[in-house]
Amino acid sequence: MRLPLFYFLSLVYCSLGLSLSAEVEAPVELVVNEGFESPIGFYDSEPRFSWKLKGEPQGLRQQAYEIDVASIAGNNLWSSGRVDSNQSIDVPYGGRPFKSRELVQWRVRFWDQTGTGSEWSDWARIELGLLESSDWSGQWIHPLPKPADEIEENFGQVVYFRKTFNVDAHTKTGRLYVTSKGIFEISINGQKVGHDAFVPGFTDYHKRIETLTYDVTELVRAGKNVITAEVANGWYAGRLMWNKKKHYWGSYPELLVQLELLDEKNQLATVVSDETWHYTKDGPVVMADIYDGEDYDARLELHDFDALHFEEKSLKPVATSPVEAMPLLMPKRFAPSRVTRTLQSVSVSRISEQSVIFDLGQNMVGWPEIHLPVIAGQTIQIRVAEMLQADGSIYTENYRSARSMANYTPAKTGVIQWKPTFSFFGFRYVEVTGFDPKAAPTLDWVCGHVVHTDFKQVGEFTSSHAKLNQLQQNIQWGQIGNFLDIPTDCPQRDERLGWTGDAQVFAATSLFNYDTHAFWASWLQSVRENQQPNGAVSNFVPAPPGHAKGTSPGWGDCAFIIPWELYVRTGDIEVLRENYEMMCKRVQCYANASKDGLVEFKGFGDWLQPILVGKAMRGDTSMQLISTAFYGYGASLCAKAAAVLGKQEDVLKYEALFDEVRTAAAAHFLDDSGKLTTAVETQTGYLLLLGFDLVPSERRSEVAAQLSVRIKADGNRLNTGFLGTPLINRVLDDTGHLEQAIAVLFTNEYPSWFYSIDQGATTMWERWNSYSYADGFGNKSMNSFNHYAYGAVGQWMYERLAGLAPDPKHPGYKHMILRPILNGPLTSASVSIDTRYGRASSAWQKTGDTYALDILIPANTTGTLYLPDYVEILSGVELIETETDGSSRVELHSGPFSLKLRDRSVR
Repeated sequence: MRLPLFYFLSLVYCSLGLSLSAEVEAPVELVVNEGFESPIGFYDSEPRFSWKLKGEPQGLRQQAYEIDVASIAGNNLWSSGRVDSNQSIDVPYGGRPFKSRELVQWRVRFWDQTGTGSEWSDWARIELGLLESSDWSGQWIHPLPKPADEIEENFGQVVYFRKTFNVDAHTKTGRLYVTSKGIFEISINGQKVGHDAFVPGFTDYHKRIETLTYDVTELVRAGKNVITAEVANGWYAGRLMWNKKKHYWGSYPELLVQLELLDEKNQLATVVSDETWHYTKDGPVVMADIYDGEDYDARLELHDFDALHFEEKSLKPVATSPVEAMPLLMPKRFAPSRVTRTLQSVSVSRISEQSVIFDLGQNMVGWPEIHLPVIAGQTIQIRVAEMLQADGSIYTENYRSARSMANYTPAKTGVIQWKPTFSFFGFRYVEVTGFDPKAAPTLDWVCGHVVHTDFKQVGEFTSSHAKLNQLQQNIQWGQIGNFLDIPTDCPQRDERLGWTGDAQVFAATSLFNYDTHAFWASWLQSVRENQQPNGAVSNFVPAPPGHAKGTSPGWGDCAFIIPWELYVRTGDIEVLRENYEMMCKRVQCYANASKDGLVEFKGFGDWLQPILVGKAMRGDTSMQLISTAFYGYGASLCAKAAAVLGKQEDVLKYEALFDEVRTAAAAHFLDDSGKLTTAVETQTGYLLLLGFDLVPSERRSEVAAQLSVRIKADGNRLNTGFLGTPLINRVLDDTGHLEQAIAVLFTNEYPSWFYSIDQGATTMWERWNSYSYADGFGNKSMNSFNHYAYGAVGQWMYERLAGLAPDPKHPGYKHMILRPILNGPLTSASVSIDTRYGRASSAWQKTGDTYALDILIPANTTGTLYLPDYVEILSGVELIETETDGSSRVELHSGPFSLKLRDRSVR
């Protein structure tokens, strides 16, 4: 075996006592757990530390590290000492657990491959939130309860809370700990605290409610102060699912506040929610509901409500409830939703004297904002839509019972500016009615504020193909449109639920596009809380009381699929530790119902398969095959997770279980020629068996050939629903049918990804033909124009078309696989991702018979480059290994590489 050149050079440099660089720079980007940078209100008393090595010198890697943890006063709390290890992510803290409110700092230094040490990094901070329910000294405050009939009548009314308090001295440090049953906005002395929306978020409120911590030092003043809050029903007490009136968790919103102020003498003053607060429901937001929008009457504004001189005699004293052991109160472990960008209108069309429609140019999720002339008392009606009818009017039938409307009634004639804040909308078009008819509409009358969980974009993909680039944009817009505190299936109709099937098929792709590490880790906590004693997991999470049951294959299996995908793409072993029991319980749910390795559960099947032999939306694929396939896949993932966690007995157990299912599946569902024996031969049937490795290795080629024939008979187009679509390109590629995989992706014919783009799609659609210019709209009962599941193809685009994938054996891109597809319809493709070690990228461009291939491997990682047999490496790397099939393999250390290649097949 030939050693890569950089290993040889390292040995030479070390033997001479030299360093590869004159100075080793200190580590940077210090974070804890799932990427928190100097967090306030942190959730974990025993954090994990991660950092990056700065710079891109060839071969830079870590040989050892040292971590110091200290109090802010400088007292040492824990030191790792020098640890000989290349681990630079998720290093566990080894000191005493931190306490609620504790503020600590930490730093790190490292030694490179030559033994040269860096300087210490800058200090990073961690401030803990309130970790236990017992840390809260206040009470839940809420309106006086009313009879059930009155509760229904005031279904969406917002509650306004108010409290004045006195501060004796200048505040050195102010922390506001706050949460609600419902969604809140809170202010101190008239200034909103934070920039968050829809907090605290959507959980099973009977089991866990998330809490927020804010630095309010600059908002509090010596003397008199006032704190106010607006709390809407949100998911907690509002309309949910398809039921127009039922309150699932509670009948009215509640608020919990704890304001802690430390003065210059370290004297602590505390203001809590209790019986001294007052409230009213007679404010300007007269209706706010997740599904039905928001109505605002400016004539009812509570003028100076957040000023000290406001007359409180119009308010009522609050009712109170104690903080109890359940639900758990826990700091939110990922970023809240926020406005991340604003879209301006690109066109405006008048449809009547009093109505105009604004086009934002992109299907989005968030809030429409109006800024236009009005007449006192004349209500402005705002309706939104994802699409337009043929006559130019808005299309809202697919919203089903969701009103998705906002109304604003002005108190004065003039120009107003307003947006709803307690509801969100999925829309591209905004219809405005009721403005001053004397005014001529202009584009600046309407804009759209994009709202989603505030994670940063980490991945980029582009190519020489315009429609492929549009597909990537649609995938990204579909993701941010549906990642609003939970992974919703759609953002516009009377649903917006955390459907588990959509989540599991898209998780891998989502982790490339955006930093959703903390988002998924938190949602998996909700899945664990949802799981039933028999291992079943609901079809959507959180599930309201009475809706927590479900065994649908491909949906509840998020319990074992997402933890594994999250581990592979982040290297976070803790996610496997947290979820391992849940993974195993889900597999046991199958095992308890299986017979001789086969199992059949009822469920959604291959949901929305486009071209059917039958008529069900569940598709034609056998439910027994689907159930057995996910059973086997779960067993294999549990075996892999057990191996990572060092549970050797479980490894043997689940490997044996997988072998049993594999043998049974192949014998039962395949004939001697490798063809499916099910009532209907479907692409998805083959894809599940091949994609989940349920076909013996000696039979894979014949089964793959049958899949290829089936797809060819379907016109080289996909005929797959939610379960089969994520697998089709990968399975064809892995089984030697690359050209067919490319053909399926790049076709414009229905059903295909490009077909919807040709019909004007700017997001992913629920159906391949949700709309067409020729036939109009599809079935309005199931026709979302923002439904991210089919965007799962992104994984194959990034990992193969451009050629950058994580290696499950060395997860989190510690080692990466570079295997770009250099032939086909593209002349260039580029992919990059900010991994937990640094930016990695792969970009290639073809000109004539030559390729330019640029690769970046982050410090402290490695990669393996695979090139097909028709490509010759001209320059850029050495020590090339030739495989038995004529392809090339190159082992790469960290650093940038620029290769020149020649296509030997071009004559």
